[in-house]
Amino acid sequence: MKITGRGVLAAFTQEHADARRWIENWLAEADGATWKTPQDIKDRYASASFLPGGRVIFNVKGNDYRLEVIVAFKTGVVVVDWVGTHAEYDHRNQRR
Repeated sequence: MKITGRGVLAAFTQEHADARRWIENWLAEADGATWKTPQDIKDRYASASFLPGGRVIFNVKGNDYRLEVIVAFKTGVVVVDWVGTHAEYDHRNQRR
């Protein structure tokens, strides 16, 4: 997969160093992946949640944080949209 928005992850790990290893592993796996369907993601990340518009929510570092991406399966692109704490995620979704 081609991943865009790496700067979002870099900024996040500057502030949340405890998530750096998980993020680095996810990036390495996603870079080497060929996700064609949501099931391809679910096979590796059983707790991933899927929302309309190709949005996928990953539980980061044992569910300490959330990573929200948009996956364009046909083009093989993953856009990192947002990453943060559960409280931030809940607040973000109350406004949607």
